[in-house]
Amino acid sequence: MPKLALAALAVVTCLSSPTQAGQYDAQFRQFLNSEIAPAARKAGVSQAVIDRELSGLTPDTSLPGLVGPGGKGTPPKVNFQAEFRSPARYFRASQFNALVPRGRSLMQQHAAALQRIEARYGVPKRIILAIWARESGYGGAKIPYDALRVVATQAFMGQRPDFFKGEVVAALQILQNGDVSRRAMKSSWGGAMGQPQFLPSSYLKYAVDFDGDGKRNIWTSDVDTMASIAHYLSEHGWQKGRDWGYEVHLPQTVSCTREGPDNRQKISDFVREGVKRVSGKPFPDYEINRQGNILLPAGRYGPAFIATENFYVIKEYNESDAYALFVGHLADRYSSNKGFAGEWKPMKETTRGAVRNLQLRLEGLGHDVGGADGLIGFKTRRSIGRDQEKNGFFATCWVG
Repeated sequence: MPKLALAALAVVTCLSSPTQAGQYDAQFRQFLNSEIAPAARKAGVSQAVIDRELSGLTPDTSLPGLVGPGGKGTPPKVNFQAEFRSPARYFRASQFNALVPRGRSLMQQHAAALQRIEARYGVPKRIILAIWARESGYGGAKIPYDALRVVATQAFMGQRPDFFKGEVVAALQILQNGDVSRRAMKSSWGGAMGQPQFLPSSYLKYAVDFDGDGKRNIWTSDVDTMASIAHYLSEHGWQKGRDWGYEVHLPQTVSCTREGPDNRQKISDFVREGVKRVSGKPFPDYEINRQGNILLPAGRYGPAFIATENFYVIKEYNESDAYALFVGHLADRYSSNKGFAGEWKPMKETTRGAVRNLQLRLEGLGHDVGGADGLIGFKTRRSIGRDQEKNGFFATCWVG
């Protein structure tokens, strides 16, 4: 889901009730006429399309995370997006066991198409299938929302109004191009469309017609869906011939504070420090002298990895280490359905608000946490670890 975490970081907050239905309609109509219609015309959308698609449009005030007209309101203190909750739950074995057989079957069913897609874009079929699985259960997930209404509502009263104004214009451009009808242009509540869960702007850039029917159909065409995913990853820098990463034993002599893509070094240097693959196999010859970095999604409370640049290409699809790791791990399990060697140890659930407060305190102590956004990314993890070491503790790089 390309950058979809940014579109979905929200709590389920309902701004309306049955007795309040329509209270924003007039204000919404004024917003469409004064802000959306001029921007759409400037982008080349015809007045006929603007009139046809915006006429009678009302905001969907039942969407999660809305804060009020103009995006003015209190941001969520709790985050319910799956990618930012307890890793142990996110990586349940039952999920992988359910997804692997279907993925293997689709890999056989679409073998010829996948071979052509991989040849064109350089992205392994197992990575393509894993993203498809994570985004929409290989197309089996319900995607029930009117995409234009969703992005228009988010632009009017969501947390990121300026961002979604561009998505409304992109949605109108899609409808003008005729790739899909308004009725068929379905999305999630965050505005992510179809089986690969592309926002409208991503659709315009990366969706492809690979089955040759003249339509870029990410709603019902498996082949277009798979090729569009591959095109997205290719355009974001996928390095052909490299894997995403490897689970490793990370010695306690190698501090968790060294995590992060800005601390890359040759994988051979990690080997000299005692880092070993959990499989017991050596790192492949084509990787050993390439760059990698430590990845610890749960600090010392979970498995450790050496990630390649391709891990962060997957992360371009969704701003979450957990998401990218899920995709990489599922891709590995298509060949051998084995779980992680390392254990996700029990940890206390925390809220986004509590993490944000911790980040602010760490920033006050001079640490770079990557922004006080309430999300425990690698900069926050290693800042926690550095503060632990400074105070004489063994660094776990996790909230505790």
